[in-house]
Amino acid sequence: MERSVSAPSGVLSTTHPSPVRGSFRASPSDPHVALRERLLSNATPLPGPTVRALPGHRTDDADGLHQEITEQLWGRGLAAVQLDEPLPHDRYTELGRFLGTAIPESDPAVQPFVQGGVVLNLRSRHAPTAEVSLQPFARNSLSLHSESSGAAVADQPRYIVLMCVEPGDRSSFARTVLTPMRAVARRLSPGTLRVLSRTRYRDSPKAPPVARHLDGRWVFSYRDFLDQELRWTHSDPDTDPGTVNAALRELLAAMYAPDEAAGVHWRRGLLVVIDNTYHFHGRTAGAAAPPQRQRHLQRLRIR
Repeated sequence: MERSVSAPSGVLSTTHPSPVRGSFRASPSDPHVALRERLLSNATPLPGPTVRALPGHRTDDADGLHQEITEQLWGRGLAAVQLDEPLPHDRYTELGRFLGTAIPESDPAVQPFVQGGVVLNLRSRHAPTAEVSLQPFARNSLSLHSESSGAAVADQPRYIVLMCVEPGDRSSFARTVLTPMRAVARRLSPGTLRVLSRTRYRDSPKAPPVARHLDGRWVFSYRDFLDQELRWTHSDPDTDPGTVNAALRELLAAMYAPDEAAGVHWRRGLLVVIDNTYHFHGRTAGAAAPPQRQRHLQRLRIR
């Protein structure tokens, strides 16, 4: 809404109301904290997604593999295919080119794990750590999130392609957790969705709203920041900051409700493609002790 004011010169001018600004930090008493602990500590039994096995002759046929993945993505925003063996590097990157454009892995902290500029080798090499850049290579859990939630929509990946090279010791298994965004949206009140659709990360001005409508469904760009502060901005100047924080709490509780969450039990040759506009994803904790065999996944991010 624009407001008209009279300028001293008598010329009519307009001003835009300032957005509401605030910050959110989770409290130990928030409902999602206990739900998160249960879900990511492997205390909650999680069904695995439906996996389609492709025999060797289908795996050797790139068109057949691409068609299978396309059909699964179209139907549920997720593809899970069990191959006889992991794809070699050229076939893996070829799959990435079929899906779109691979995003380069440019973070200096991860360069020792990068292959060919775009393939990230996720190995459970480090003990649990609070260092965000090293957490994908550690044995701690990863909170639920959409990938690159603070980036502009055009810079966010549409697909995350994960392939298991080595599942690691069974005792150290960490599962990839998938929570459908449609299920999260169903748990939220219409008022909460309206508030989230006008709320953005304050320190990432190009980021989209936390919730936005896309092709008739709700899509979220959000990460659970654990105990870190999230600074936000909200476009409706009449909204109370407490209302925004309450909406974020409701969102987090909906993300960690275990009803429709799935857990990927990794096996060698398992290929999973996640549509970043359909699912939040995270990871359960692995064993605290160093495994004899490290888990090794490969990741491509495709826009």
